[in-house]
Order: sequence, then C-alpha cells, then structure tokens
Amino acid sequence: MAKHRASQGAATDFDDATTALTDVTGDYTVDAAHTRIGFRARHAMVTTVRGTFGEFEGTAHLDTARPEASRVELRMDAGSLDTGQPDRDAHLRSADFLDVEQFPEVTFVSTAVEQLEADVYEVTGDLTIKGRTREVSVEFTLTGSAQDPFGNVRVGFEGALAVKRSDWGLVWNAALETGGVLVSDRIQIEFDVSVIKAG
Repeated sequence: MAKHRASQGAATDFDDATTALTDVTGDYTVDAAHTRIGFRARHAMVTTVRGTFGEFEGTAHLDTARPEASRVELRMDAGSLDTGQPDRDAHLRSADFLDVEQFPEVTFVSTAVEQLEADVYEVTGDLTIKGRTREVSVEFTLTGSAQDPFGNVRVGFEGALAVKRSDWGLVWNAALETGGVLVSDRIQIEFDVSVIKAG
C-alpha cells in the first residue's frame, strides 16, 4: 500500500454525514486526509513542542459483535515528522533521536482489543521505534460512524499514549544551566483517526 500524505484542517469536510451506524464490522483503510498522528514533549522544562507525522498508512478490521476480533496496524514514515522548525526536525531525524536513515518507520501493530465501555476500547499492541519493540496499551474512543455524502462508510477514533522515549533507546539530552534537561523523557503520541470501509 502506498503511503499517503496527511492534509491539515480537512476534518470538517464530512460534518454533515448521516447518523451513527449500528454495525461497522469490516475491513478499513486509514484516510490520511482526515487523520492526524501527532506527538508532544516538554522542552527546556517550560514549553511543549508539538509535531505530526505527515506520511503514514494503516489498516483495521472492526468487529462490532466481537470487539476482541478487531485489529489495527499503523505505519508512520519517521522522516516525515514536522514540528515547524527545520533545524529541530533535522536533529530529531538524526542518529541522536530516530535515526531515520537506518530506521525509516515507526509502527504499531495490535495484539489484543478489549471493549471497556460502550464507545471505549483498549488496544494493546507492539510499538516499534528505532528498531526496538515494546508492548503498549492505548485507550481509543469511538468518535463517530457514518456513511458520508460520497457513499463511504467512515469510522472515527481518538486516543493518546504516554511513553518514555528512553524505553526505545532515544536517550539524547542536554543539561540546562538552571537545572533539568532540554527534552523530557516522557512524550505523548496522539491519534485522531478516520478509517474508510474497503470495498
């Protein structure tokens, strides 16, 4: 599957879609034009740096009757990260951080899905960053489902995941004269995902 580049500010295109669907079982692909995969970290102990991955792809199988049979896979182009500052982005792509020349992708592949509430699911899976894989769990909230004006069945999810980047070998840092460090170990990965039913 070819990677797709995300577009900014396009998520309002389908605000007038029909009401929620009762059964969304099926196979889906991520709609990059209406999906945001972002991250944020504390910088210099004071501010928050936010960024996004501009190129990614993903698939999902949703099962309304048996949520545990659902699954998802996401692949982000590590070199497509964008924080709005070219010099900072270049450093994040370097061997100090993601080393995108050697490890071009960040991936998440689910291994289990559990329904916690009517519209809340815990998705457990393998997150691979810089060639290192660790198990994580993400709470996703179903934000809506509809048939859009073009006949596509769409489902939306939101979720966030807090991790320690050092667990994936991203340990570069610099001490501040006033105490503390330049970049926090804790980062948050944010998912605002729209998927389209295949076929």
